[in-house]
Amino acid sequence: MWRSLWRSIDRFSLHYFKYVINELREIKVVDGHNRELVIDLLQSIVELVTYGDRQDPLIFEYFMEYQVLAEFVRVLKISRNSRIEAPLLQYLSIMIQNMNSDHSIYYCFSNDYINNIIGHKFEFGGDLALYYVSFLRAVGNKLNKDTLCLLLKVHGDAVVSFPLYNEALKFAHHGDKMIQTAIRALTLSIYNVSDDMVYQYITTPPVSKYFSDSVSSLSKQFFHLDSLVHDAEMRTSQKKEEILLETDKIVDDLYYLKDMLGIGESRLSRVVTENLLRILIFPVLLPLLQIGQSNGSNLSAVTSFYTVSRLLQVIGGKGMFNSVAEVILYPDMTSSVRDAVQRDSTESNGHAESLLSEMGNVVSSSPETEGAENTSLPTDTVSIKRSGILAHIFSENHSLMLASLFLLFILAETKELHPLLAQMIGLSGMHDMIDVDKNIGNLLGKHMDQILNALLKVLASQPPYSILIQWHTGWFLRKLLICHGKGLSDHNFQLFNTSYQRSRECLQKELDGCWFDHIPEAFRNEWSKCKAALEESSQCKDPLFLLELDVSQQTTDGDATSYFAWQRMVDNVKVFILHLQLKSTIFKGELLDQPLLDSGVFADSSDTHASDDSSASFGSEVALVSGIHCTIAFSNAGIRDIYLIPVSRKTSGKVILAEKHPFRSQRGIVLAIAPLAGLIPKIDKDHPTWLHLQIREFEPKLHKSKVKGHRSGMSNHVADGRWTLGFPNGKACEAARLSILEETRKQRSSVESVLAPLLQNTCHGNLSESEDE
Repeated sequence: MWRSLWRSIDRFSLHYFKYVINELREIKVVDGHNRELVIDLLQSIVELVTYGDRQDPLIFEYFMEYQVLAEFVRVLKISRNSRIEAPLLQYLSIMIQNMNSDHSIYYCFSNDYINNIIGHKFEFGGDLALYYVSFLRAVGNKLNKDTLCLLLKVHGDAVVSFPLYNEALKFAHHGDKMIQTAIRALTLSIYNVSDDMVYQYITTPPVSKYFSDSVSSLSKQFFHLDSLVHDAEMRTSQKKEEILLETDKIVDDLYYLKDMLGIGESRLSRVVTENLLRILIFPVLLPLLQIGQSNGSNLSAVTSFYTVSRLLQVIGGKGMFNSVAEVILYPDMTSSVRDAVQRDSTESNGHAESLLSEMGNVVSSSPETEGAENTSLPTDTVSIKRSGILAHIFSENHSLMLASLFLLFILAETKELHPLLAQMIGLSGMHDMIDVDKNIGNLLGKHMDQILNALLKVLASQPPYSILIQWHTGWFLRKLLICHGKGLSDHNFQLFNTSYQRSRECLQKELDGCWFDHIPEAFRNEWSKCKAALEESSQCKDPLFLLELDVSQQTTDGDATSYFAWQRMVDNVKVFILHLQLKSTIFKGELLDQPLLDSGVFADSSDTHASDDSSASFGSEVALVSGIHCTIAFSNAGIRDIYLIPVSRKTSGKVILAEKHPFRSQRGIVLAIAPLAGLIPKIDKDHPTWLHLQIREFEPKLHKSKVKGHRSGMSNHVADGRWTLGFPNGKACEAARLSILEETRKQRSSVESVLAPLLQNTCHGNLSESEDE
């Protein structure tokens, strides 16, 4: 009997469910006094409904029969500053997410209860927006073509309201990235299950304003990016970081628009494409090509080319490629070509055609465009003899030249471009041509020699441009050489010969630097990466480099630390690899797979004997026969008698400091080791018995993991160390200096032997040979 009195109530029973519902219905107002009780009741209801949906049909039938969802709506309405909204939305989200049966979901979305909760006038503060958007997302995840209609308000055959979509769009540009991402996922879910009536609703004003707002927001981001690029007061390292973050945001937004287009619904694709063309692409391209009048608020030319290039890479599409190409090529396009492109385009839309028609009126009415070559442009940046995109290609500004070429490469390399437009660009090697019309102009083909000349001038410039500029210029050169399919003219060949010899001389100078021992390893490490970078297609190549060219000037010349010396050595190796690969492209039309290094000269650890000093490590024993007696002062151990042992074996070399073994007079214990390269031994002017050695503290292997791209952050380098050794007399000090120099000479000689096949200019013959060879 007593046991039955204390028996616990079954929390997952219909009886308990009825009890909880009755308790909730007794609540007439929700305030701070009963808030916790109400939260507990809501939690219990959600747990029981979820259980009933899966285990007990009677519970869920009672949930439907007695309209329990209406109680959630009522609780929201009777709440008075109780902060009940967040937990209520949270529990509702959990309940909806855990419903499995279509019957359950169908009921929840019926009777307008969900719409009433969605449309409730919340006062968003704190984290409430996160809970609200999470609730919207939970509803969106359960949408399908059958349940979508339950959340619509329809009059006749037209949708007049869609609360879930309308309220979600209010958070589309929220500052919280998590909320933005959730809203984008929700809208894509809606687009994927929408029918004709819904698409008619979302693509018609005022609801369709969301698409123009999204593109306008994207446009503002490009302007903000442009301001970062040209911010003269921002430090270069900070500017690069800010630019990278901003471009990441832009790419995210572009992929969202791409996902919209990927749904494949014609009305949705049309409204997105039209807004991209009208709000972003055409306003950027027309002033850039001097077809329209500037309003003083245009993007800079390089950022403009970056904008269109990035958009084509991410979004693409036959209609987008053809529209951009038509704008760029418009001044040189005949009416027959224009008509043929518009007739054949399966994605042609009236908006693009109307804008192209407007362009025709602008061009024909402009006095400056009566001749194809007379469009006026700033004389300090472009040649006044050329108009349109050619003016930028032949600009004295190398960044602008590369940016305009890059856009043409993207257009020419895609197979979605109309064949007539591809033929007009003239990079036939990048596109499979069909029915080529010899009467159609060839934009780049007829200027190929001049374009190659302009690129080679950048490569052969003296003083040289930064490694970044040289490298990307080489990428363009290789592309054009392959497409051109012909040898260089004599003048261009001489320019490349000059540039090649300079890169070779710069590398040879590194043999006298403090990192000469790492040059072979740099070749092995960088070769495959450089080859892959040269082979990269324009579709995959990140156009961020266009923006980096303006902010990547070398600022480390004259810094003597080993870190910057190492970076300079690696850069010179990269530039020489670039020239070797360009040379191979000129002579053979292909890239070299492996560097031609003499591997037989490398130091092989398998051939090293245990007694060899070159294999010594900290704490090991070494012979003191060749050691030079001296003293050194350690900060924590005072002055100690040691032996200096410089040793080299093939391409490796080190200097050893060893202390005499306490029991073996001819042996010593290694106290310290430093690389032989970079020691630069110098006798102190005031103390002829002191020898100063510079010690490289920077370790490339540890740094390699931090390096990304061509440049890494330069704030993490460490200062070099220095040893000062004391000798009995000046003669012994000089002998030690000469011994170090001799071992360094032997090591350098081995490195030179390794590099000999590359430096002897024997890849494909002499560069001075004629191009006919």
